Amino acid sequence: MRALMVYESMSGHTGDVAAAIAEGLAHRCEIALVEIGAAPIVLPTDLDLLIVGGPTHVLGMGHSDVRFDADGHELNSALSRNPDLREWLAGLPKSPSHMAAAAFDTRVRIRGILGSAARGAARRLRQCGYRLLDKPESFYVTDLNGPLVEGELVRAWAWGHRIGVGLTNGMRGGPTGW
Repeated sequence: MRALMVYESMSGHTGDVAAAIAEGLAHRCEIALVEIGAAPIVLPTDLDLLIVGGPTHVLGMGHSDVRFDADGHELNSALSRNPDLREWLAGLPKSPSHMAAAAFDTRVRIRGILGSAARGAARRLRQCGYRLLDKPESFYVTDLNGPLVEGELVRAWAWGHRIGVGLTNGMRGGPTGW
């Protein structure tokens, strides 16, 4: 089985989470980990699973605008460049075979703030006919510049493992989770 993980990372934390998820998933399938700027526009035809992830900005998936400061200058510290996750997903074609998918994000845990880039990404995947293996998952940073909350990389590995199990069960016709 083959998987593709496409992620956007502004300060490196989402990339770290993506790598941990990939490690957890690697026992079940071959996985390619691709930063959004290098992501393919056309997905490989032999792909079994697509995972997407990015940081939460302004309660959802970021816009290209968030890569600029108040004076309109591009933030050079951003690791990911155009397109952003929202733009890439907007160009995602319909899934010809109800391909399996999953979505995750990184965000600051603030009580009462409900926004999530993963939920928006999952919604777009469903609209395109992808079959979600699990609910959208959030991994937490301590503040806008990080670091990740202690234990999040272990939790990311475990989520990747669970996605791999869901992929295997789903391919055998068993329950697929979410």
